[in-house]
Amino acid sequence: MPAARDRRAPNPRGDRPAGRPPARRKPPGRASGGRSVRRRVMLWTGGVLACVLLAAGGGAYYLYDRLGGNLQSIDVGDAANGGSLKDGPINVLLLGTDKRTGKGNEGYGDRRNSTGHADTTLLLHVSEDRTNATALSIPRDLKVDLPDCPTKQSDGSVKVVPGQLDVRFNESLGVAGRDPGCTMRTVKAMTGVPVDHFMMADFNAFKELTTAIGGVDVCLAKPIKDDAYSQLDLGKGPHTVQGEQALAFVRNRHGLGNESDLDRIKMQQQFIASMIRKMKDEILGSPTTMLDVAEAATKALTVDRGIGTIPKLTGFAKELGKIDVKNVTFTTLPVKDNPAERIKATVVLDETKAPQVFGMLRDDVSFTEVKKKQKQRAADAKSKQAALLKGARAAASEVRVDVYNGSDTPGAAQNTLGWLQNTKGVLKSSNRSNAPEKTARTHLVYGPNQADQARTLADYLGLPAAGLKPKAADAAAMEPMVLTLGADFKGPGVPIKAADKAPDGVQRVEADKKICAQ
Repeated sequence: MPAARDRRAPNPRGDRPAGRPPARRKPPGRASGGRSVRRRVMLWTGGVLACVLLAAGGGAYYLYDRLGGNLQSIDVGDAANGGSLKDGPINVLLLGTDKRTGKGNEGYGDRRNSTGHADTTLLLHVSEDRTNATALSIPRDLKVDLPDCPTKQSDGSVKVVPGQLDVRFNESLGVAGRDPGCTMRTVKAMTGVPVDHFMMADFNAFKELTTAIGGVDVCLAKPIKDDAYSQLDLGKGPHTVQGEQALAFVRNRHGLGNESDLDRIKMQQQFIASMIRKMKDEILGSPTTMLDVAEAATKALTVDRGIGTIPKLTGFAKELGKIDVKNVTFTTLPVKDNPAERIKATVVLDETKAPQVFGMLRDDVSFTEVKKKQKQRAADAKSKQAALLKGARAAASEVRVDVYNGSDTPGAAQNTLGWLQNTKGVLKSSNRSNAPEKTARTHLVYGPNQADQARTLADYLGLPAAGLKPKAADAAAMEPMVLTLGADFKGPGVPIKAADKAPDGVQRVEADKKICAQ
């Protein structure tokens, strides 16, 4: 985990909440900032998630016409993977922007950017068998590379926003004309997880939603009084918060742990978990309250066109409704302090743990203990691997392979080449240097007529079944297989194992657990 440092980076816009005192000066040697409450002002996505859970009860069908007019949709082109909402796993990006909207919100949000930034972001993964779901929080101050992004203009034309290297994740939306599709592309490039849809809302919906459901139960391990920033003033123990007070709760980071954004994310996750419990336990049985909640949420909800109608949104909600709350897990992307900074204001991916988390999402591995599913998964994986590896093996002298480095480890391809040639006798191997793009998982691409060579190489590398990628057509004569080393590659001869559980130390909040924020 990152060290105990203040992550409040300097505020480039220099604005502060209207009618509130200016922030106190920070002592030298600490990152300045915190002068504006625009930063991650609340967990709008809690309202989005609660909204779709709401419809799972089936009582909102008669409201299609009434609620449909509230929804707004954006065409993000092929940034949305699409696909069926009924079959296979579903990955939805939940976005909360720092856009200021609504009466009474003049003191919040981004004053100079009408679109807003990706201020709060969760990647929601719903398992293929609907037994579990994982919501992965992505810190807004994570340094990432933004890919080129085609965006649809109002006249129907397409404008490509050029990519940028080493910028904050929150700039994937709202800066230089980037739309939610740009954030989706950024997440896919970083994680390797195909993003099917997005849902986006501003924080005004959050206040209205928490009021509509009669408040959300929260708990503090110690009292918090933050007059200078969030205005949160709550004693130790349980509370029910709504509206402005709920907004202050999820905005606040002062008095928590290291007072960093990562601490605030944990507080937000606990809040959403409590909201989900209330939606499932109390709200679904009250048609009047359901209507108020649905009105509040859909009025501020923007989605991609693939789920841009109430029937489609409700279809997704019904899939979510199949999941037991105890199998809904919130976790935070593993990160560490940015080593390039003297004053720690941003974070970078944890190169060991982050690829394991990404692999779990791609491979549809639960973050909760769904025992029956895990036993079946283990049996299926063993059977699949046995089938791929069953058959003849080529001699080492017959194995042809080109090795590419798709990891962050310098020299990985050359080291592997030397190991294959000098230790295993695979002399028909070549180092092709860096792969066209980074990859999280090591994989071997081969033709069906090279299966015997692939088995031999898989034996040498300890490559799991998920890493074997047979092509549809046979390889040409003398054509080599292609081995791309990913972030999971630990060194020549070290078996590459697919993740079957979350790495140690990864922060998690389980939706059915009632805990007090530390």
